[in-house]
Parts: sequence; C-alpha cells; structure tokens
Amino acid sequence: MKSIQGQIDFNQKKVLLRLDLNVPLDNGKISDTTRIDKIIPTISFLLKKKAKIIILSHVGRPKGKVVNELSLKPICEKLKTKININIKLITKNLKEINPPDLFNDEDEKIIMLENLRFYAEEENNDNKFAKHLASLADIYVNDAFSCSHRAHASIAKIAKFIPSYSGLQLNLEVEALNKITSEIKKPITCIIGGSKISTKINIIKNLISKFNNIIIVGGMANNILKYKGYPIGKSIKEENCDKIVQEIFNLSKKEKCKIIYPEDVAVGKNFNGKPEIKDLNNISKDDLILDIGPKTIKTINSVIEASKTILWNGPAGYFENPYFAEGSFEIAKKIVEKNKAKTIYSVAGGGDTVTVLNNIGVIDSFNFVSTAGGAFLEYLEGKELPGIKVLN
Repeated sequence: MKSIQGQIDFNQKKVLLRLDLNVPLDNGKISDTTRIDKIIPTISFLLKKKAKIIILSHVGRPKGKVVNELSLKPICEKLKTKININIKLITKNLKEINPPDLFNDEDEKIIMLENLRFYAEEENNDNKFAKHLASLADIYVNDAFSCSHRAHASIAKIAKFIPSYSGLQLNLEVEALNKITSEIKKPITCIIGGSKISTKINIIKNLISKFNNIIIVGGMANNILKYKGYPIGKSIKEENCDKIVQEIFNLSKKEKCKIIYPEDVAVGKNFNGKPEIKDLNNISKDDLILDIGPKTIKTINSVIEASKTILWNGPAGYFENPYFAEGSFEIAKKIVEKNKAKTIYSVAGGGDTVTVLNNIGVIDSFNFVSTAGGAFLEYLEGKELPGIKVLN
C-alpha cells in the first residue's frame, strides 16, 4: 500500500482523513474510547508535517437521514480534549460545502465534517458524492481499517479522484494480520468464539490450512458438543449445523490441524445466575452453557504455552456476567504472561474481545488489538477489502 510514511509533502496541504469514530454512545456519552485513542498517532504525524486535517467519519446507522442523536459532536469534543487542539465541527450540508468554506482562520489545524452516513450517497458508493468529497482537499488518507470492507464512497470510490494513502493505524492492522496469515511463526493457534458457527465457517476453513490448532469456544462450541452427542440443555445453538461441523473436522484431519473444544463447562439456570461446573455428560435439560470449565482452561493454556503465534476472536463465555468471564479472563492472563516473556506474538480482534480485554485492563499487553469487526474477519477469510485494494 501507498503509506503516509512515504516521501510525501504535506506542508499546508488539505488532507481528508477517513477515520472510524463509530464509538458506543449512550445519551451522548462515550462508553469506550479505544477507537479514538488508536487514531491519535496518525493525527499527530500529519500535524507534525504541517498538514490541514479534514476528518471524515460516521457513527451509527442513520440510513441517509439526519439523526441528531448520531451527531459526531460528542466525539469531536472528546477528541479535542485528548489531543488538546481545537476542532471545529462543520454541520452545514456536506454537499453544499466548497473548499473556500474550510479553514477560514489561519490558526485552524483540524476540522471535522458531520456524520457521513447522514447522506445516502455514502453507503451507495456514489461517484458524484465521492468526487465532491475529493474536491475539498489535496490528499486522502484512510486510517479506518474497520470500515475498509465496505464499498462506500469515502472508503473505496474517493481514491479515483485524489492521491490516496494509508494511515499509521491501518498499516499496523494489515501488518498484524499478515503476521498471522502470511508471515507465520509456528506453532500457531486460533481461539475463536461467538454465537454462530455459520458466520465464521469460511474463516475457520481458511485458517485450518495455515494453523496448527483451532480452539472453538463460546456459543458456537455448543454445536460441536451437540454434533459429538453431548446434551447441551437449553444452551444457545444454531439449527442444521451438523454438516458445517463435519466439514470442519474432515478438513482439519486432512490439513493436520487440531480442533479443540470444551471438555467441561460452567452452566447456569439463567444468564444472571452463578456457575456450576459440569462434565459434558452431566448437563441437565434446564442448563445453559455459559462458560468453559477448569479442565478446558487447563487444556487451552497448555496449547497457548506451546504456541509462538496466537489469534483470538470471540470470548469464551457470557462475559457480561462476571461469574461467566472466568474462561476469557484465564485465556487473556496466559497470553499476557507469554507476551511479557516475549515468547508469543498475539493478535486479538472483534468488539466483544476488545471489551473483555478492556474490562480486565490488559489491552496494552497484546502485540496488537484490532477494534475492527467485519473487516478483521473478512481479511481472515482471505477476502480482498475494497478500502485496501484502492490503496495498492
């Protein structure tokens, strides 16, 4: 990719900086600033090069209409306090903004345009809209890896009209994912969770040929237990998944990749209850499987101990209830221990995994943590992302 770290003259140039500031908002308050924190190095880099920055971003799904609750205003205010520089939010209709309307004050260094998804043309990848955005600046920089699987105007189409480069955070994301898909140090292990095995079957199939171990946890492991003939009570499961599970086991046998799944579990009668550890044969009809048990944790930790590279996507249990966060906590603890000893390269990704790591305060103890969800998973599937393709 063409990166901003190349020989580019940014001095007094207007730079359209596409960021993903789609942070969780609750009554205008931001509950997690991880995505904001991660893009600060690129902003600092461009300011040091004396660029004039125009921030483009979105929040939520306003579906092409102005929704006041989804204004970027609180995000703009939060970013201001973090970098200690004034940022003006421009709320004027984006399609009516012209280059002379921007940076009227000589001292202005950063401005932010209002939510891109207030305009249907953004998600429709509209040519005219992309061309208009490009006309506002001299250079375009994509630092929104987590949006780069979207063929949207400000991600894919805009690069047709303006010199385009990747930002520092996007470079780090791609570099980290390349290390676990192309430049692999083996043994390599993937821990994959989540509720639906059908949504991750293509990722699992793509990784089986590259990885030594795939550990399946979370709700999707219930389908494996059911396939193996164990009772799963009233636990979350997908219907008609036996064929998918069989495909995973057949392919793993062919590629000599070990599939690891729970040996024991923590169950509750409801999501708010307390855990009871059970062996797989002892699960009752009214039990909900909500976490992995101590035997499984021990097995997973021994696999992590023997690994040189690890990818983690998806918690091990219903972490929203601290009683069922033990599995995720123990996995994180083991990876952090290996990281501190510098005996593993670790990448974690996906919203829930990031929340788990934030909750236990170890997000900085991994080699790389991706805030991307869909883009992270599509990259692992081996798909070409529209936002990356245009920067090649």
